[in-house]
Amino acid sequence: MATNVQLLPLLAALCFALAGAAIAAPISKFTIEGRVYCDTCRAGFVTSASQYIQGAKVKLECRHYETDAVNQYAEGVTDATGTYHLEVEDQHEEEICEVVLLSSPLKGDCDEISKGRDRARVLIAGRSGLVTPVRYANALGFLKSAPLPQCGVLLQQYALGEDDHY
Repeated sequence: MATNVQLLPLLAALCFALAGAAIAAPISKFTIEGRVYCDTCRAGFVTSASQYIQGAKVKLECRHYETDAVNQYAEGVTDATGTYHLEVEDQHEEEICEVVLLSSPLKGDCDEISKGRDRARVLIAGRSGLVTPVRYANALGFLKSAPLPQCGVLLQQYALGEDDHY
């Protein structure tokens, strides 16, 4: 028992040393990940009828808070699951970083940018408390030119009843 008590300060010092090493070594390379979808019901959010878009183009811009100067720029294209991956170097703690829709490959069918779903902010800072180098952005959306026939019934499932107010 006395040996266990003597080891306690050593164990505490080891924990503090490891925590200090983790804090001292911020993440310097990040992956920004998100998805692009076609809002087939023109609902303004992802529904079970939404379809993810392959070949959609997005850009990442990081602008300095005060000067509005662009310090980071990257473009990407979505894969077969509608997912994009953007690689970013360095810290961007004093910048506002956003992923923005550029274009849809579905010309004339689902290429209208959905207002409010056209950009997503992401935090790109190693000392943010997040331990993973992957940052996830909210889904970005394009609107289908005309809603699918089943959307009326589908959207009724999402509707709040009259007594469901906050």
